[in-house]
Amino acid sequence: MNITIANASHVKYAQVICDTIAESARVRGTGIAKRTPEYIIKRLLNGNAVIALDGDRFAGFCYIEVWGHQKYVANSGLIVHPDYRNQGLAKKIKKAIFDLSRKKFPDAKIFGITTGLAVMKMNYELGYRPVTFSELTDDPEFWKGCQTCKNFDILTRTERRMCLCTGMLYDPEDKSREKEKKIDKKSFERLRSIKETLFLKKKNG
Repeated sequence: MNITIANASHVKYAQVICDTIAESARVRGTGIAKRTPEYIIKRLLNGNAVIALDGDRFAGFCYIEVWGHQKYVANSGLIVHPDYRNQGLAKKIKKAIFDLSRKKFPDAKIFGITTGLAVMKMNYELGYRPVTFSELTDDPEFWKGCQTCKNFDILTRTERRMCLCTGMLYDPEDKSREKEKKIDKKSFERLRSIKETLFLKKKNG
């Protein structure tokens, strides 16, 4: 398995990346924003993405988005092809894109929003912490990316303060994270359950 920084030679994988993201959202029934091949190609060409290949076969992908004049960056679109899941590949890709982010944007805060428990745990192990949405970028272009997510109405109703996604942030200036214990999966499950219950009550109330 080869995990490398993407370049022009990988443009041919743009469609399969989009298809894999869309199919994952359908199967899991979770809120994953859709991406077009054109959108992915831009990330492949600007050196802000990593791709995992098994020979010539697509295995996984993740990319960097830059916001707020490089004050914030997001690691987005983490996806592993179904044929390569449950092998620890997602964690390796996540570490690769995190290291690339730290190298290219050493002073930036790295953030992400996700409903996935596995991604939350990986983020935490890298030094991210759960935060409110107000601590993330206020760039409207970032939040426009949520429009294709099935939970976008929740984000709109709460005036972009909350959603089923959890916001997570890595602050390079925060040294306290090194003293904290790793969070366990049950803690994230509890957090997601609270959110789902809260919004279900509001919807049915």
